[in-house]
Amino acid sequence: MHNDDSSAASLDATLQRLRDAWQAQRPAPRQRRDDLRRLHAALKARLPDMVDAVGADFGHRSRHESLLADGMTVLGAIAHLARHLERWSKPRRVATGWRFLPARAQLRHVPLGVVGVMSPWNYPVNLALVPLATAIAAGNHVFLKPSEHTPRTSAFLRGLLASVFPADRVAVAEGDAALAAAFSALPFDHLLFTGSTALGRSVMAAAAPNLTPLTLELGGKSPAIVCDDYPLERAAARLATGKWFNAGQTCIAPDYVLVGAGRRDALAEALRSQVAQRYGTLDDASDYTRIISEAQFDRLEALLDDARARGLQVLPLAPVHDRAHRLFAPTLVLDPGDDARLMQEEIFGPILPLRSVASLDAAIAHINAGERPLALYPFSGDRRTVEAILQRTVAGGVTVNDTLLHFGIESLPFGGVGASGMGAYHGRAGFDAMGKQLPVLWQARFAGSDLLRPPYARIDRLLRWLLR
Repeated sequence: MHNDDSSAASLDATLQRLRDAWQAQRPAPRQRRDDLRRLHAALKARLPDMVDAVGADFGHRSRHESLLADGMTVLGAIAHLARHLERWSKPRRVATGWRFLPARAQLRHVPLGVVGVMSPWNYPVNLALVPLATAIAAGNHVFLKPSEHTPRTSAFLRGLLASVFPADRVAVAEGDAALAAAFSALPFDHLLFTGSTALGRSVMAAAAPNLTPLTLELGGKSPAIVCDDYPLERAAARLATGKWFNAGQTCIAPDYVLVGAGRRDALAEALRSQVAQRYGTLDDASDYTRIISEAQFDRLEALLDDARARGLQVLPLAPVHDRAHRLFAPTLVLDPGDDARLMQEEIFGPILPLRSVASLDAAIAHINAGERPLALYPFSGDRRTVEAILQRTVAGGVTVNDTLLHFGIESLPFGGVGASGMGAYHGRAGFDAMGKQLPVLWQARFAGSDLLRPPYARIDRLLRWLLR
C-alpha cells in the first residue's frame, strides 16, 4: 500500500485509484473467497504481533481479551463470510404473481464500488477487519481509516492488509481527527462508522452532501434488568464479564443495572465478590485492561466526582486505583438520579450504576424514557417476563440472561436503533448492506403486457378482470 494514503491531500486520489481499479475488474466471488481465506491465514499467523500492538496502545491490555475479542471473533467472522459469500452472490428467484406471468423475476447482489470504514480504538482490530472483510465479501474495494488513538495497531493493520491485498483493492489512511473529518466527507459508495453518537452525527453531516449511504454503529446507555426471580450470584457473574471485560470500554457493555430495591445491596456484594475472584486486589492486574488514555481516565474520574458531589454512594470494588498506569478500579455507584452525569452520558469504562426500581413496569418505563439503547440485557428465568420486556422496549440487540454474546453470532445482524445507530452488519446482513439488491424482471417473448395500450376501450373487460 502507498504511504501517501495517509495525507489529507491524497484522500481523493486514493479513493479514485480504488474506484478505477474496481471499475476495471470487479472481484468475482471466487476471488473474494480466496482473498478472505488469505486474510484469515495472515491474521492467524500474526496473532502474537497483534496482541503486542494492542497491548502497547492500551498501556496494558489483557492478552486473553485481545485473543478473544480481536482474534477469535474476527477469525470466525472472516471464515463465515468466506464460507457463504458465493451462495449469497447467486441470483435469487422471486415470485412475480400470476398477473405478470410468464415473466420471471430475480434479485441480484450487485457490489457498490468503494466502501469506507472508520474504526474506533476500543476493539481496534475487530471493528476494523470485520467491516472490511464484509465489504470485500460483498465485492467492493475498501478504504480504511483506523483510530488515531491506537497507532501501533493501525501500523499492524496496514502491514497485515498490505501482505494480503494489492494497493488498488485495500488502502489505509492513518491520521488525526482532521484527517478523519476529511475522510468522512469523501464520496464513498457506502461508509461504515463505529464510534460515539456525537461523532456519528458529525459523520452523517459530512456524508450528507454526497448522499453517501451509511451504517452507523454508535453507543448509548445499554441497560440490564435483573428481575426478582433471577439468582443474584449468577446475574453478578455475567454482569461482571460484560462490564469489566476490556475495563468496560465496550459499546455494548451493560451501562447500568435496574434491580428491585430489596436486592440492590445483595447484588452489590455479589459483584464485589466477582471482582475479588477475578482480579484479586488488582496488585497483579495482568488480566485487567487499562484505560486507553489519560483523557479517558480523567473523564471517568469526573463522572465519579460528580456522583460524590451529589452525595451518592461510590463503592470501589478493589483497593488499587492507579492513575499513573491508567488502572481504573471497578466501581459501583448506588441509585444515581437522572441528573447525575453518569446517567446522562455513556460511561464507557468500569463504573457500574445500580439503580433500584419498584417494579418491572418501572424498569421498562425508565428504559423507554431514554434514547433507544444499542443492547439490552434482561435477566429472568420466566419466559413471559422476558417476552414482556422484549415486546415493550426497542433496542439494537438483546442477550437474555447474559451479556455481550449476541455480538459474536454471525447469523445475527449487529446494529443500533435511533441514537445508538442505523443499519447493521455481521454475516448476511452486512453482505446485503454493502451491496445493492438489484431487482430484475425477465419478460417472455409473448406477454400479456403487449395488450395494455390505447385504445383502452378494447381492453376494458380485461382490466375489470385484472382488478377483481
